[in-house]
Amino acid sequence: MKVNGRKTRILAILALGALIAGVSSCTEKPKQVSDKTRIIVADAKTTHHLNLYTAQELGLFAKYGLEIEIVSVDENAASRDLVISGQADVFWSCPTVAIASIANGAPLKIISQVKKPCTSVLVVSPDSPINEYSDLAGKNIGGISPTCEAVLSLDIKARQNGGSFILEKLAGGPAIAALEAGKVDGVILEEPHVSIAQLKGYKILFPEASANIPCRTINARTAFLKSNAEALKRFIKAVEEANEIILADPVADRIVEIAVKYTGAPAEAIRHGNDRLKFRTNLDESGLFALADELVTLNTIKQNPKNALFADEFRTITWN
Repeated sequence: MKVNGRKTRILAILALGALIAGVSSCTEKPKQVSDKTRIIVADAKTTHHLNLYTAQELGLFAKYGLEIEIVSVDENAASRDLVISGQADVFWSCPTVAIASIANGAPLKIISQVKKPCTSVLVVSPDSPINEYSDLAGKNIGGISPTCEAVLSLDIKARQNGGSFILEKLAGGPAIAALEAGKVDGVILEEPHVSIAQLKGYKILFPEASANIPCRTINARTAFLKSNAEALKRFIKAVEEANEIILADPVADRIVEIAVKYTGAPAEAIRHGNDRLKFRTNLDESGLFALADELVTLNTIKQNPKNALFADEFRTITWN
């Protein structure tokens, strides 16, 4: 009897333990562990950032273990400010925005080129009297900013040929509307607005002025860069894959769909001019230095930062 009693007590204890374990396993919540690095991209939407949207939509960032949040803003300066303030980590912008900010002490570094050449060009009416660079003297020309690389390049050509034009700060749709209304003599536009204007019958002048200028850079906050360099390198690999896909067929249905989804631009205009966007990741160092020299001339910055523009973590990856 003693042996049986002992067995009974042991069995009871084991049963109680199993019951407790069972209850514990039912009430304990499974841990949700994510191995993806989250990167917030501040973005002023344009087809010039199509590689960002393509990498996101085709799952390329996820492929490299990244979770990307794209925060929309109205302009390049706003995306820069979100990154500087720590509300975002990365932004695409005109190179002059990044160069001026870094030269003036902002905690940013350029990690990649987006594309080259600059595809912003002067657009005029079919009967425009402007035919030579010298004809620009005294003309009212719409453009996004005096420090825009396309505005800079055209202004240099105008000055070299006898005079400067008067810049009216306009971009995109408002610039085309001003041209249609005869309020300006020409406008400096980027894609897809160049194609929109061309499809309306307007003509392009002096495309060679910007043919050697690097356009758009990818820029990161230095604090985020220092602690997440490997993740940002994977980020650029995803962008490179997106570049290859776009360049293989810039007007493929899926690519056009992505561009329309993110930018709202007309599909017809995207198909008309998307092949002009030559995406890349290697930095055009000499071209960026030349832009910095022009910003010095304009007194926008005091000196050319040269290699201090670039992230050391990306040396030999996107620059030498």
